[in-house]
Amino acid sequence: MAETIAEAVVAQIKQNLGDTLKVFGDGQLDWGAVAIEVASQLLILTLYVAVFLAAYGVVISVIRLVIGKRRTTHPLFGYARTGLRYLFALGALLVILAQFGASPDLLKATARAGLMALGFFVAWLVLKRLIAKTMSRYRLDASIRQLVENVFSVLTATFAVVTVLAQFGFDVVSIVAGLGIVGIAVGFAAQSTLSNFIAGITLLIERPFRIGDWVTINGQDGKVVKIALRTTWLRTRDNIFTMIPNDSVASSDIVNYSAEGATRLNIPVGIAYKESAKAAREVIMPLLLEHSDVLQSPGMEPRVVLKNLGDSSVDLEVKIWITPDNLDVQPRIMADVLEQIKEALDAAGIEIPFPHLQLFIDEAKGLKPLVEPLYPKLAEKP
Repeated sequence: MAETIAEAVVAQIKQNLGDTLKVFGDGQLDWGAVAIEVASQLLILTLYVAVFLAAYGVVISVIRLVIGKRRTTHPLFGYARTGLRYLFALGALLVILAQFGASPDLLKATARAGLMALGFFVAWLVLKRLIAKTMSRYRLDASIRQLVENVFSVLTATFAVVTVLAQFGFDVVSIVAGLGIVGIAVGFAAQSTLSNFIAGITLLIERPFRIGDWVTINGQDGKVVKIALRTTWLRTRDNIFTMIPNDSVASSDIVNYSAEGATRLNIPVGIAYKESAKAAREVIMPLLLEHSDVLQSPGMEPRVVLKNLGDSSVDLEVKIWITPDNLDVQPRIMADVLEQIKEALDAAGIEIPFPHLQLFIDEAKGLKPLVEPLYPKLAEKP
C-alpha cells in the first residue's frame, strides 16, 4: 500500500513537470487559462468548506435546542462538540482528496485512520476519567497520580500512531525496529534528558517530597507545584516559578519543611545586661499565647529561653510552632511576632541594646599634653 502511494506521487510529479516543460517549450503560456483553473479550484474548495461549516452549525444548533442551554455548559457537551468538528473536518478532507483525484484505496485508508484516531481519543478521555476516579477513591498521592496519567497518555499516543500508520500499509514492525536503532543513537546524544527522566521516576517512587510541600533544593526555597518527568517546579513566596532538573534534585540535599507536620520557628531577641531575662519572658509570653497563628498544642507550646550571653546583649530565643498551612506566610508571622515583642519590651521599659564598645586605657600618659590644657584637674589625677 505504501509503495503504491509513493509510486502514484512520483508519477504525478513527473507528469506535472512534463506538462510544465511542454508549456514553456512551446513558448506560449495561457495565463488566463491558468488563472481560471486556479480560481475554479479555489471556488470549489470554498464551497465544500462552506457546506461542511453550515452543516456543522445546523447540527450544533439542533443539539443545543434538544438538550437545553443549561446542559451546554457541561464538559461532555464540549467533548461532543470537539468530536463533531473532527468528523466534519475529516469529511471535508476526504471530499477535497477525491476532488484532486485520490484513489479509492487512499480515501478508504484515510477514513479508517481518521475514525481510529477519533476512537483512541474517546477511549483516552473515558479511561483517563476512570483512572482519575479510581486513584481519588484510594487516595493515592498526587505525584503518583501524575506519573500514572503521564504514562497512560504516552502509551495511548504510541498505540494510536502505530494503528494509524498501519492503515496506510506501513510495516509497523520495521518502523519500531528502526526507531529502536535510532533510539540508541538518540540516547547517547540526549544523556542529560534521559538522566532527568530516570531521576523523575525515582523521585515519584521514593517521594522525598510531594506536591504542596515547602522544600529547599539547591539553596532554593519554594512550594512544590509540579513533579514532571524531567523537571520539578517550585513556587517561591514572591510568586516566582523555578524549574529544577530532576537529575540535580536527586543528587542534591533536600530539606522538607512539610513532611512532619508542624514547623518550629526560632526568633532571636536581645536585651541589655542590666535587664532581667525572667522579666522579659513575662512580657513576651502573653503575646505568644494570644497570637492566632502560634500553636498551643501539648508539646508545642511557645517558649522563651536564654540562648547566649553575647558581647553587648543577653540573647533570648523565642520558639513558636506553626501549622504546615501557614508555611506560605511564615515570614509574615515572624515579622508580626517580632514587632509585637518590640512594642511590648519598649512599653515595659526593657532596653533592647545595640552593639557598643567601652574603652579602658591604663596609664595613658601619652594623652596628658592634650588633656591638661582643656581639663587641668582631670590631668592631675594619677
